[in-house]
Amino acid sequence: MPKSRTAATFTPPVMAARRWLDGVTHPADRPLINVSQAAPVLAPPLALREAVACIMMQDTDAHLYGPVLGLPALRDEIAAQWSAAYGGRIDADQVGITSGCNQAFAAAIAALCGEGDQVILPVPYYFNHRMWLDMAGVTTVPLVCGADMVPTADAAAALITDRTRAIVLVSPNNPCGVEYPASTLRAFMDLARSKGIALIVDETYRDFDSRTDAPHDLFSDPAWDDTLIQLYSFSKAYRLTGHRIGAVLTNPVRMAEIEKFLDTVAICPNQIGQRAALWGMQNLSDWLAGERAEILDRRAAITDHFPQLAAKGWSLLGVGAYFAYLEHPFATSSADLAQSLVADAGILLLPGTMFMPDDMPAGERQLRIAFANIDRAGIATLFDRLAKVTV
Repeated sequence: MPKSRTAATFTPPVMAARRWLDGVTHPADRPLINVSQAAPVLAPPLALREAVACIMMQDTDAHLYGPVLGLPALRDEIAAQWSAAYGGRIDADQVGITSGCNQAFAAAIAALCGEGDQVILPVPYYFNHRMWLDMAGVTTVPLVCGADMVPTADAAAALITDRTRAIVLVSPNNPCGVEYPASTLRAFMDLARSKGIALIVDETYRDFDSRTDAPHDLFSDPAWDDTLIQLYSFSKAYRLTGHRIGAVLTNPVRMAEIEKFLDTVAICPNQIGQRAALWGMQNLSDWLAGERAEILDRRAAITDHFPQLAAKGWSLLGVGAYFAYLEHPFATSSADLAQSLVADAGILLLPGTMFMPDDMPAGERQLRIAFANIDRAGIATLFDRLAKVTV
């Protein structure tokens, strides 16, 4: 008897890691440091919450079904702001709103792939991407990154077959934090176009990129939508995690296929969340700049405090946006080490094995730190605890 779709993949890693907390108590003078999930824990800013309250009371349409592809005003705003930010032309009919960025990815894959097709993912990969491919009956083809944790188009070219439908990039990267150079993204765009496949670029963390200019020039290509599919999330920028609002950008023909998927699984995105995202885009640019500055300071704190771990044999493989990706010096697997850190050091983080296929051993030495929810002082405490770990 064949497996169900869900049985074809693994347990969600964040949920699995949370179970390590069961039965463990943390003393008052050493509270748990939770760096396992890349999600803001604070509520949206007060002004946005007040706007949402007004929307709920005054906009009766916000409580009803809306267009499958999202609120027209939000699609218009994304098209306008993205066109300005990336120096290209993006039209509203090239923008679709989804119930979070994970759904944007699922919808894109549904529009691109059939049973037995292949999608190339750089490893370490974002585990939810791998999980969806498993459940969709699509084969994940791992693309090994270099020591700088940046994949190359040349290495990807050797993996393309007649069943390859897309290459997926995440920049700034989850789990490694690295920002892919514009030249890397351009090389992948050229490769994908030459092979007649899609390039999916997940830019969930674009608002926290350290670069002041556009991170790539892909949208400046007048024919960008023949190859590029961009994904985005409003969860991080405006702390709207619970409202589940994301976006997908592609050509109108492919968007019509995506619409079939979205209509079937959700009918429409969250109406209140869409209006909150639109209000945020139109009113919170200064506030978001402050959020970005804070995240960049926490990134700097990682590099400032890392020498104490380097002295113990640790390596910093990547850092940026919400993440630091580390290599530990111990003989034990990162899967065992991560679980032991809960009781021994009061730290919850994810092992590299959760971001790699089982047959790739590099994850045994790697750990991901999601530092968006700890400030500079918290990072100092985290590294003090890690520096004292012995196995």
